[in-house]
Amino acid sequence: MLGCIPTRYWKCCVVLFVCGVAAAQSPAADQQAYCAYLTEQAQAQSELLRTPSGVASFTQPDTGLPTQLVAGATVSLAGVKKAGITVDAARKNCDLYRASTGVQQYLQYALPNIERQALANRLTLIAEASKSLDGLIADTTKMVEAQNMTRPMLLELQMTKIKLEADRADTQTKISAIYVPVLAAQSLKEQVAAKQASDVMEQQSLDKLARQNNWDVALTVGAHQQISPFASGVEPYGEVTATYNFASRAIDRHLDRAVDAYAGWKKVQEGDAARGMEVLKGQVGESIAAQQGRLDSLRLESAEIEKNLELVSEPDTSAALDFRNQLTTTRILLGIEMKDSSFRLERLREFLSANY
Repeated sequence: MLGCIPTRYWKCCVVLFVCGVAAAQSPAADQQAYCAYLTEQAQAQSELLRTPSGVASFTQPDTGLPTQLVAGATVSLAGVKKAGITVDAARKNCDLYRASTGVQQYLQYALPNIERQALANRLTLIAEASKSLDGLIADTTKMVEAQNMTRPMLLELQMTKIKLEADRADTQTKISAIYVPVLAAQSLKEQVAAKQASDVMEQQSLDKLARQNNWDVALTVGAHQQISPFASGVEPYGEVTATYNFASRAIDRHLDRAVDAYAGWKKVQEGDAARGMEVLKGQVGESIAAQQGRLDSLRLESAEIEKNLELVSEPDTSAALDFRNQLTTTRILLGIEMKDSSFRLERLREFLSANY
């Protein structure tokens, strides 16, 4: 019974958390509430272990001695020692929970955080492009009024303006759909290292607690009264009981190996921080490759646009003016995509550099 508190309540809660999705709206409050619950559980177990227990019994010795009524109190020295270790184990488990929630939250929201930054930057790019397009529309409007260009040419620019506004609304919608809490200032590498250290320390505290089951010294004091035949006078009695498990050395070796095995398992466990860190690294690497390919393609298209713009740098016909406007609007839209891709590529590379 004494060993089931850490295993049943503390270990299971951590495992369930790691396998589930963290509630990120208020991580500090979540950690504080869990640790408060954990502390109360440990304190309750600690009080049970360190407080003497009352005993009362009727005894009828097989040697033919008279029946005795025995009453008193007993205390376990191993239990008293377990009381302090139980509180320490709860504290270590609380530290592990904090480390686990922090690193899992970072793993969960690292890429959404970059995406939200990229979308916010895209809004800025759209605003800049919209101003450039407004200037082009204003110049084209004057030329239409001077009958140097036709209204269908102006309509094309206005349609591009509508596309920009639709892109702005879509980007704002995407931003509102992405929730990102305040992430830890520490790098992911540091957080995972701290979490792994907490894993080991928590296991060591459970190991230490389990070792107390190998021995015990129980002290019992009280009084006994002869009741059959009844005899007047209550007499005191005391008893010391010592127990020792002869397999304790082998048990301790297995417990030590269990700590090492647990630490090794956590490094490769699917869903745990160390494995999640490697998975995220692969995702970021693939995203960098995709963005680099996208940027290279956009640069080729941009180079073609610039070549064509040089051909109509001084248009002398309405068709040439229209072609130049089409090229200019394409360059404006292409500029958004190129700068968006460059921003994403830069942020992804910064993330890798800072966290690995």
